[in-house]
Amino acid sequence: MTGTIINIITVIIGSILGMLFGSKLPERIRETVLTVLGLFTLVLGVQLFFKTNNSIVVLAALLVGTILGEWWGIEERLENLGDFLKARFSSAFSRQDHSRFVEGFLTASLLFTIGPMAILGSIQDGLTGDYSLLATKAIMDGFAALAFASTMGVGVLFSAIIVLAFQGGITLLAIQVQNLTTLSMINEMSAAGGVILIGIALSNILNIVKVRTGNFLPALFIAPLFAVLAEIMDML
Repeated sequence: MTGTIINIITVIIGSILGMLFGSKLPERIRETVLTVLGLFTLVLGVQLFFKTNNSIVVLAALLVGTILGEWWGIEERLENLGDFLKARFSSAFSRQDHSRFVEGFLTASLLFTIGPMAILGSIQDGLTGDYSLLATKAIMDGFAALAFASTMGVGVLFSAIIVLAFQGGITLLAIQVQNLTTLSMINEMSAAGGVILIGIALSNILNIVKVRTGNFLPALFIAPLFAVLAEIMDML
């Protein structure tokens, strides 16, 4: 859970700095930092893709996974879930003095947890111990926490609890199934995740093109299965 711990620390630090100095940070610095993070995420995605031993397996997993994701509407469901939770809890607390706290807590929690990067990074951390993706996300979350806390206050700080529960839970689950996976299964899953990461960089960070990366998520589970099938076919 190293990646999740790093993520929690950056959210806490970012929130504290945001409450103290966030309003003094120039917008051009924020934009430049996001550009650097976007380019780094893009390169990291390419690096993960080159872990594949069979690019056809990755392509097939992405095609089947994306078709399923579009059919199930995963991206839209994630967005709707975020809107529902925000509306639900905001209305519940709207008659109390804690509305600003809740707004900051919910906004930050949803941003930090509902997305492909959190899921992919947590799985990778649990299966391989590689927390580089979550560390990259942690830096982005830290700057986002700084920006949010400067206007929404201490509620953003407490979103670290949700990050711990969500990402930590996925990582622990991945650790439990670690013994059931082979190196080839992990490599093909990582390669599929690399393509998703490239989509995140281009769409969510650099804003170059709109990519519904949430609909790619089934490929993470299909790629290991296709890797096993490919190994069986090679033995026939």
